[in-house]
Amino acid sequence: MTDYAKLDAWIDAHFDEEVRFLQQLVQVPTDTPPGNNAPHAERTAELLKDFGLDAEKHAVPAQEVKDYGLESITNLIVRRKYGKDGDGGRTVALNAHGDVVPPGEGWTHDPYAGEIADGSLYGRAAAVSKSDFASFTFALRALEAVAKPAKGSVELHFTYDEEFGGILGPGWLLRQGLTRPDLMIAAGFSYEVVTAHNGCLQMEVTVHGKMAHAAIPTSGIDALQGAVKILNALYAQNTLYQQVTSKVEGITHPYLNVGRVEGGTNTNVVPGKVVFKLDRRMIPEENPVEVEATIRKVIADAAAESTGITVEIKRLLLANSMKPLAGNKPLVDAIQKHGQQVFGEPIKAMGTPLYTDVRLYGEAGIPGVIYGAGPRTVLESHAKRSDERVVLEDLRRATKVIARTLSDLLA
Repeated sequence: MTDYAKLDAWIDAHFDEEVRFLQQLVQVPTDTPPGNNAPHAERTAELLKDFGLDAEKHAVPAQEVKDYGLESITNLIVRRKYGKDGDGGRTVALNAHGDVVPPGEGWTHDPYAGEIADGSLYGRAAAVSKSDFASFTFALRALEAVAKPAKGSVELHFTYDEEFGGILGPGWLLRQGLTRPDLMIAAGFSYEVVTAHNGCLQMEVTVHGKMAHAAIPTSGIDALQGAVKILNALYAQNTLYQQVTSKVEGITHPYLNVGRVEGGTNTNVVPGKVVFKLDRRMIPEENPVEVEATIRKVIADAAAESTGITVEIKRLLLANSMKPLAGNKPLVDAIQKHGQQVFGEPIKAMGTPLYTDVRLYGEAGIPGVIYGAGPRTVLESHAKRSDERVVLEDLRRATKVIARTLSDLLA
C-alpha cells in the first residue's frame, strides 16, 4: 500500500471523528457582528488538545478589537516541527477563519446544531470555513500518523477576522512576527485551486440634509432625496464596469453593491440624515487608489446636484486583490495532481470574485493558494444564506487531498 493509500485509509477510519469535530465547532456561534469570537477559539483549543495538538492563543488587545468594531478575537497557531526543530524543510501554513456573518432568516435546520441530512452537514460556517478547521486538522493528523515527515513543519492558523477584512486575523499574526511560513493554503472549495481573487473597497457614506416637519417640507432639506441621486449615480457605474473584463479565468468584471441603508427619524419628518454602505469589488488588474478616487468623485458630483446636501465619506475596508506569486507552483501542482486522483476530475487553477485573508500572506511575500472542503460554487454551499451546508463526501475527499499535498511538500 502506498503512503497516499495509507493516508486515505487513515482519514476514512477517522472520518466519523472528523465530522463530530466539525459539529462541535458549528455549535459555538461566531456571528460577526457582533464579533465575540474568543469563546470559539477557546473551545477549538480544547478540542485540539484532545488530539494532542497544542494551540498557542494569541489574543488581540481588547481596545484594538473594540476600536475595530468587534468584541473579542483570539487567534490560534498550532506549530508542528519535524526532524530537528523543522530544519531543512518548508514550513507550510494552513489558514481557516472561524468568524462568520449572522445566520439570518429562512433556515430549515438549526444553524448551530450541525445537523446531518442527505449526506450534508448543515450550519452557519459549516462550509465557510469551519469545515476547513476540520479538513486541515485531520489532514495534519493523518500526515503525522502515516507519513511521519522527517523535516519541515506545518502550522495551523485558525483566525477570527475574515468578515471585517483579516487585519486582526492573519494580518495581526504577520505584523506581530508570530509566523513566517514558506507556503500557505487558505480555506476554500474542493473543485478548483484558486490563485487569484478580487479586491474589495467598502465605504460608509453619510448624506446630510436638514430635518423638518413633514407638514412644512420646504423648511427642510431632504437627505433621502439627495441620497437617491447619489445611489443612482453609483448604480450607473455598474453599466460601465461591465465593459471592463479581467484576464483571470473565474473573474469577470468589477461591480458595486449597496448593502445597507438607514436614515430618517419618523414618517412625519423630512429626513435630515441618511447613511449607506457600499461594497466595490475590484478585479486584479485595477488600481485600488484610482478606484477609490473615482467613487469619491461620483458621490461628490451627484451630491452637488442637490442644494444644501453635504456628504461625509469614510473608508471601512480596502482589501487588495490577490495576484499569483511565482512560488505557489508546488502548491498548485500537488493539489491538482491529488485532486484529480481523489475526485476523479481535473482541478482547475483559476480566480474567484471573492476576497479572502490569503491576500495578506501574499502581500507579505508568502506564496499561497485557496483550497479546501466545499462544492463547486459559493451558491451551492449556501454561504451567507440560509441552510449553509457542506457535503460530507467533499469534506472527506478534500481532507485526503490536503494530507497528500502536505506529504509531498514535506518529503
